[in-house]
Amino acid sequence: MGFGTDQELKQEMWGSSTKSKSAKVETLIGENTEFVGNVHFKGGLHLDGLIKGNVVADDGSSSVAIVSERGCIEGEVRVPRLLLNGKVVGDVYATERVELHRHARVTGNVYYNMLEMAMGAEINGNLVHRKPNENKLLEDKSAESKHAKAAESAAADNSGNPEPQES
Repeated sequence: MGFGTDQELKQEMWGSSTKSKSAKVETLIGENTEFVGNVHFKGGLHLDGLIKGNVVADDGSSSVAIVSERGCIEGEVRVPRLLLNGKVVGDVYATERVELHRHARVTGNVYYNMLEMAMGAEINGNLVHRKPNENKLLEDKSAESKHAKAAESAAADNSGNPEPQES
């Protein structure tokens, strides 16, 4: 299953079947582009460059993120569908489907409903199967946990540094 061109990659990922939902690629980040910050998108995102930040698709959308062999995401990925032939350093949350092609590299946990993995793909983390309704619960718990940790941290900062008293 070798991919010589991006066109061959897209054909292999999407196939010629009409069963496959295709999203129009509306956002393209080129090979010589480094984007620093979070990316929120709807529809299709094609990445040949580098994103240093989280990649998040709109809730309830049928969005897809396509990361080519030259693409890299350094952050969390939260999308319905991920087609990966590049690299992700961070956790992946896919409510519908993850396709890992032969050059795919994930350093982080992969939370998925359906997974397709080609020989040569690599995951350095846990694979966690989630049903579609469980993914929403997981995201809610993750947000609650982050808020609780922030509150604990703020309380610890305040308790360790008492206000100076005037003489």
